[in-house]
Amino acid sequence: MKTILRSLAVVAASMSFAFAGSEGWMTDWEAAKAKSKAEGKPILINITGSDWCGWCIKLEKTVFQKPEFKEFAAKNVILMEVDLPKKKELSPELKKQNEALKKEYLMGGFPTVLLLDAEGKKISGDLGELEGGTEGYIKTIGELVAKAKAK
Repeated sequence: MKTILRSLAVVAASMSFAFAGSEGWMTDWEAAKAKSKAEGKPILINITGSDWCGWCIKLEKTVFQKPEFKEFAAKNVILMEVDLPKKKELSPELKKQNEALKKEYLMGGFPTVLLLDAEGKKISGDLGELEGGTEGYIKTIGELVAKAKAK
């Protein structure tokens, strides 16, 4: 019984690490890639400074928190948040992972939003400052997803 409870605690802890970002956003890179592969959906990675970057905060509020974006994303992409906060404390493992992802994917500045395949290869350039708000994001990402599936 103790072994089962210990196993459940480990699973719960790993799941909370995987989904500790903003609502619906994964934070565990390996888990996001595995989910992408299993579900056949690309990864939408958001490299953000959630507690200091004005553009990141604006993008979160004007696009990512909108019900229509959440509904679209749930059907079409795996959401992966790479947060590099200044005030909020991250676990050492998450901080190390996010710094490595920043080095690999950050394109010029914050936010950097990319569409990646299950292996982490870029499908798109930076989508961070797309015009058109929620509708613009949905339209552009939908087109990119369709194009990637057609290959």
